[in-house]
Amino acid sequence: MNLISFVSNLLAPMKGDSLYTVYQTINIIFISLMGIAALAAIVLIMIQPGNSRGIDALGGSSETFYGKNKGKSLESKLKLWTAICLIVLGVLAVLFFILQITAIWEG
Repeated sequence: MNLISFVSNLLAPMKGDSLYTVYQTINIIFISLMGIAALAAIVLIMIQPGNSRGIDALGGSSETFYGKNKGKSLESKLKLWTAICLIVLGVLAVLFFILQITAIWEG
C-alpha cells in the first residue's frame, strides 16, 4: 500500500489537501492555454500559402511589384504569428512540466 500512495503522490498533492484545488486549477488553465495556442498555430499554418510556385512556374506568369510586396507582408505576418504561437506553446509546456514536480507543492 505504501508504494501505491508514493506513486500517486509523485504526480499531485493529496486529494484532501487545500493545495490540490490550486493544483487542479493551474493544470486546467495551462492545458486550456496550450490547447488555444496549438489550435491557433494549426490555423495559422493552414492559412499560409505554400513556398513552392507549383504549376505557375511552368506557365511563365509574372507578378507585379505591388502583388509581390503585398503577399510578402501578409505572409511575413502569418509566419511571425505562427512562430509566436509555437514559442508560447513550448514555454507553457515546459512550465506545465515543471509544475508537475511534487516538491513545489509540498508545504
